Amino acid sequence: MSSSFFLKKEPKANKKRKLAKEPLPTGSKKAGANKKAPAYKAQPARKRPQKEDEEIASDEEFESGLDGEGDATNLVFSSDEVEEETPQDKRLRLAKQYLEEIEKQEAERAEDREIHDHVSQRLQAEYLDSVGKLRRNIAASIEDYDAENIVVLKHKKQHLPICALVASPDGKYVFTGAKTQFVLKWHVQGQIKLEGFFNVQPHTEDVESDTHRRSHVTAICLSSDMKYLALAEGGRNIQIWCPKELKHLKTFKGHRDVVTSLVFRKDTHDLYSGSKDRSVKIWSLDEMAYVESLFGHQAPITSIDALSRERAITSGGIDCTLRIWKITEESQLIYNGHQNGIECVKFINDENFVSGGEDGSICMWSALKKKSLCTAALAHGVQSNGVANWITAIACVVNTDLLASGSCDGYIRLWQSLDNSRKLKEILKIPMPGFINALAFNSNGTKLFAAVGQEHRLGRWWRIKEAKNKIVIIDLITSTSKTS
Repeated sequence: MSSSFFLKKEPKANKKRKLAKEPLPTGSKKAGANKKAPAYKAQPARKRPQKEDEEIASDEEFESGLDGEGDATNLVFSSDEVEEETPQDKRLRLAKQYLEEIEKQEAERAEDREIHDHVSQRLQAEYLDSVGKLRRNIAASIEDYDAENIVVLKHKKQHLPICALVASPDGKYVFTGAKTQFVLKWHVQGQIKLEGFFNVQPHTEDVESDTHRRSHVTAICLSSDMKYLALAEGGRNIQIWCPKELKHLKTFKGHRDVVTSLVFRKDTHDLYSGSKDRSVKIWSLDEMAYVESLFGHQAPITSIDALSRERAITSGGIDCTLRIWKITEESQLIYNGHQNGIECVKFINDENFVSGGEDGSICMWSALKKKSLCTAALAHGVQSNGVANWITAIACVVNTDLLASGSCDGYIRLWQSLDNSRKLKEILKIPMPGFINALAFNSNGTKLFAAVGQEHRLGRWWRIKEAKNKIVIIDLITSTSKTS
């Protein structure tokens, strides 16, 4: 065979046929010039190594394969070597192995499956609680209170009426303020003791009218992460302290009259304050700065509350209105219901709230309706002269049906909210002489903290001499605690 044959290009019509034919004799001009064509069928020169592979190599593959010592058939054979495992096959194989392991452990995990269900239910409940959509019924489980083990906290630095208190989210600490210049920090889990105190006496750079007065802690609140403690020290300023180290951080100035109420928005460092100047002010503790003011009340603000949404609710005292401030929408909703001044208000959840007034009534509200859903008139009775005992404090366990109210009739009363806040049922009375100036539950509603004084927190209209100025911690007995 002449080597010149491979240097010539044959017509394209005969390229495929060449792979199996014997090469034509040198010098032939046409493929049909060889009349003995059947000879190539009897003795084929080349044969494909695998019959099922019908692929035909291109000219470039043949030219590159014939440049050296190799043969064109090597290219075809190399493409059909042992097949590699594709990613899809690998995933299928691992999935089968995983299912086999699960089948082997199915019997062993019969008990663990119950634990898994409990964990998933708890995670779901915590999520609903965080977004304010969890509803728990715990009031029906409360049967009594532990009268023999009531804890009383008293200190000589707070010998005057206790006006305000706040409990830490974990229930480990309680901060208390009174008609004195000291705020006390109590450790109330395990061994009960005084952790420390600090002086809130106004600084010399304050307004001259404030320098010659006695401090009077009218309100106190704590951020959810226990990073900031805010208090109203009886004047127009708000003091910010570190609750862990008991160090003063900042003094906010801006109100034109006495600050009466404070609250942190849940899980944030946004502080809302209400004052006798009839305004609500918003402060950012991340930036330690004033944000904005909200106006609308026609009388001094007596109480304020907030949950996780950018909304605050306030009671306007003798203007007899409750207002929900939609901060982002820059609007407000107005509610009328009490016949006399409104003393306190609390959010139950994002849709419902409760209020107490000087007319002695407790009202349950829906944010979607202008009128109260239900009213418990004369909830704490009347005095000897027929005047109603006004509601001085209200507390609730958020997203539950458990409420507590205080007055000056000598009792703290626990209530159960029924039928989506359309009914209010009294479930327990706890004897407690004096003015109940503040109430707070722990997170699960098993403990109740009360600030008791001989006088009302905002004035000295009358005095109950037989009462003691103290902090009281009451353990509530539930049906679940009995069985455990």
